[in-house]
Amino acid sequence: MKDFQTVLLEKEGNFSTIWLNRPEKRNALNEKMIDELTEAITNINLENQQRLIILRGKGKAFSSGADLDMMRDAKETAPGVKIGKINQLPRCLSVIYQSEIPVIGVAHGSVFGGANGILAACDIALAGANTVFAFSEVRLGLIPAAIAPYVMKRTGESKAREFMLTGKRFMAREAEMSGLINRSLPEDALEAHLDDLVQDILAGGPEAISICKSMISQIANVWDLNESLIETGKLILQVRGSEEAQRRMSSFLNKKQGNSAK
Repeated sequence: MKDFQTVLLEKEGNFSTIWLNRPEKRNALNEKMIDELTEAITNINLENQQRLIILRGKGKAFSSGADLDMMRDAKETAPGVKIGKINQLPRCLSVIYQSEIPVIGVAHGSVFGGANGILAACDIALAGANTVFAFSEVRLGLIPAAIAPYVMKRTGESKAREFMLTGKRFMAREAEMSGLINRSLPEDALEAHLDDLVQDILAGGPEAISICKSMISQIANVWDLNESLIETGKLILQVRGSEEAQRRMSSFLNKKQGNSAK
């Protein structure tokens, strides 16, 4: 297992937890952290041994967003290097969003700026009820460009306009109602809900979940309705005949028949 400087990777059974690990900086997203988060998720997918990834933050906050020292110093960066650095966060968000392995984001404390994009790119996002959110970019003379596509997929245009143009702070309940996160829960209930969610995902067939993730992305981003009609039919035939599906369906039917005989 590789030792990272700004993220902490923990493997437990068949799932991994990646911790944003700059607690002294409230897990501000600097270039090193963005690169290491991208690398960690990429490696887990390439190893193909884990079934689930959980993203969390060490310390008092999930993340305070982009490291402002990094943003300020970027003014002095040479133009050719600057483009590569600007693409770091979009690339990281894409890796999270397109991960073949489901990704759950779990937030606490505060979620500011670019950290909202990390949660929005996850398959499922949770937060403690006392978590504070803000798209604070405009108040710093910046814009949430890299994260906007993922946030708008979750919230739609209307709420994105409200959050991004005002830069206001809001609580987890409003984040849930807007669709930015899936659930907000009291801190003492968050871990139990996460445990249940992990078990629910691990109960599914890994191949089926991977194909299902890809299908959802294609329907949302690529296929029109006519293409969806054709392509989903192909997927049904592909998955139905897979070894995993045949084994799991047989196991289910055998249990059902056994229970009926009692």
